Amino acid sequence: MRSPIGGSRSHSAAILPSPDERLNQECGAKFPRFLAIKKMQKRTVTLMALGGLVAAAALAYLLQRSPADGVATANGKAPATQPTAASDAGKAAGKGESKKGPGGPAPVEVIELVPQRAVEELQAVGTLRSNQSVILRTEVTGRVAAIGFRDGTTVKQGQLLVGLDASLNEAEVAQAKAELELARANLRRTADLASKNFVSGSAQDTAESNVEVLAAKLQLAQARLAKMRVLAPFDGVVGIRSISVGDVVRDGTDLVNVEDIRRLKVDFRLPERTFTQIKVGQPVEVNADALPNARFVGRVDAINPRIDAGGRSLEVRAELPNTEGRLRPGMFARVRVIVGDRADALMVPEESIVPQGDSFAIYRVVEGAARRVPVTLGVRRAGLVEVIGGVKAGDQVVTAGVRIQRDGQPVRVLVSQRAAQPVQDRNDAGKGDANPAPAKK
Repeated sequence: MRSPIGGSRSHSAAILPSPDERLNQECGAKFPRFLAIKKMQKRTVTLMALGGLVAAAALAYLLQRSPADGVATANGKAPATQPTAASDAGKAAGKGESKKGPGGPAPVEVIELVPQRAVEELQAVGTLRSNQSVILRTEVTGRVAAIGFRDGTTVKQGQLLVGLDASLNEAEVAQAKAELELARANLRRTADLASKNFVSGSAQDTAESNVEVLAAKLQLAQARLAKMRVLAPFDGVVGIRSISVGDVVRDGTDLVNVEDIRRLKVDFRLPERTFTQIKVGQPVEVNADALPNARFVGRVDAINPRIDAGGRSLEVRAELPNTEGRLRPGMFARVRVIVGDRADALMVPEESIVPQGDSFAIYRVVEGAARRVPVTLGVRRAGLVEVIGGVKAGDQVVTAGVRIQRDGQPVRVLVSQRAAQPVQDRNDAGKGDANPAPAKK
């Protein structure tokens, strides 16, 4: 189809050059050197961009090179770096092998094993209880006539604490005594008459029986009188009373509690798997949250022979002295039971342990080679773990650079230090605090 002016639509839709292109064409036609300058500028920009990329690549390559390589280039040999972790030791080992070949010694850090104390313990929480505790109650109804203590004070066994009005009971005792004396006098006269055959034998038997009845009546009156006096059952400290003089109390009414706190008991529970480890007489250490800086030492006093089927736990009771009275019954307590105490244990850092399925091993340096030694783990404490079997005091154990390819691989010791000595607590049985000794170069 042709357009109204005689041209075709395809010809009218042709792309026209942009104003910049027309300007360049006109300038190129009039000034040939102008077009050459423009092409030269484009080539210059391209070359500068390529040069910048090359410079950036070279800078990245230099930054990736280690400082040890730079020193080796300047001095002719690479200095021995001191890795601080197993990963750093692995990198150093890779560099050493790249310089000395695949069979070169791997750099490692070691410690020298020294005997130290290791305390094996079981931890639990419990509640402090009095050695003896009782809430005194009345056995009869009566009016309070006397109170023989002050709240919170110490009392002695047999001391009068509460006295009820006993006037009627005292009268009954006096009456029973008088009746008994009269019956005894009658018995004496009857016996005298019976010796002269003035009375029958049955009369004498009746008199004797009457004396026994009246004696029992006197004992009953005295027992009733005794129940009007509430006495301290043992030495201890009384609590806060809930009665006053003049109150009428019924039988079974709570009067006051008495606590023997010179010695305390602590009840706690342990998992049933520890049944074979716990024994009567083992030492325990007790901490109370109310006294965070105090530690109290006691002994296991009793073990419940029955294991709780609901919680699968074992109930244990320990006893500890409280002569200073700093602890109180009912306090929350944290208990440590000492089940083992070894003075010649060998401790290594936890990072030295190499898991092997269900077993564990360590690497021991022997004549410049790393030897894999299976071990059994014992007590864990403050980043350290006890190793049992396969090693002895004085052995060197790898702690960093454990990335060893094979048993017997040559190694190069970078840092050697003695095993950390734990800080013992005041009772010389606390948890250790790893403080390594200065390194020996």
